[in-house]
Amino acid sequence: MLNPAFPDGAPNWVDLGTPDLDGALAFYGGLFGWELLPGGPEVGGYGMFTLDGHTVAGVMTVPEEQSSSAWSVYFQSSDVSSTAQLVNQAGGRLAFEPMEVLDYGRMGGFLDPGGAYFGVWQPRQNPGVGMIQQPGSLLWVELYTPDVPAASRFFGDVFRWKTEPLKVEGTEYVYTTVHPAGTGPELSFGGLVTMSDVPAEAARGPHWLPYFEVEDVEGAVAAAKRLGGAEALPPMEVPGVGTMANVTDPYGAVFALMKPQPRQGGEGGAPGD
Repeated sequence: MLNPAFPDGAPNWVDLGTPDLDGALAFYGGLFGWELLPGGPEVGGYGMFTLDGHTVAGVMTVPEEQSSSAWSVYFQSSDVSSTAQLVNQAGGRLAFEPMEVLDYGRMGGFLDPGGAYFGVWQPRQNPGVGMIQQPGSLLWVELYTPDVPAASRFFGDVFRWKTEPLKVEGTEYVYTTVHPAGTGPELSFGGLVTMSDVPAEAARGPHWLPYFEVEDVEGAVAAAKRLGGAEALPPMEVPGVGTMANVTDPYGAVFALMKPQPRQGGEGGAPGD
């Protein structure tokens, strides 16, 4: 499960690029109850989605002619410049050079060898998302890639991730989970999936997919549709894991919804727990 301490290599931020900030707020506010804390000109209008006073994601306006609407996942680094060197050595590419974000932190954007974009956040005043593993907040991240072993090697070289095979109960499918260096599988935060295994996601090309926790997946999918979104992958129950579905917002950004199977003591879990 996600670790709120955000060790290096763990996901610590997500943000949305959208062509319509007001429309995105109407959608995500209706779906998750998120509110918007607008950003000023000093940050180019980059705002924060909040829930019950906690930051759950960032959001920025991206003109349609520049880029498609999408969610991005960021991973913790104590030195984004060093991470950039490791990305280059491991066969990845820079999307943009590491940069200062006022006193909030430093960030960089990269492409792995398979072509999936990911961000890196080096926190200063902004430590990362302020809520995880609660309804309406980040729960899990997943990479859709043409080559899982190659992705494992790349991210192992860059972040020292460790991988674990997880056989999905009742099937022959083996899911690859990842967790930070120096931790065990109980702190798995994401998975690696061969794109061809999920045609609906393969059509989008290599990408990272954020999962947000909900209390009722079927109800959340229905709400997403009412709010102008669409179902990308219908709800399904995975024994020992929970119920999940993929949806798109009205502008085409894809994300996943999940109700995790309760863990011992009533805590919410995540795939691979």
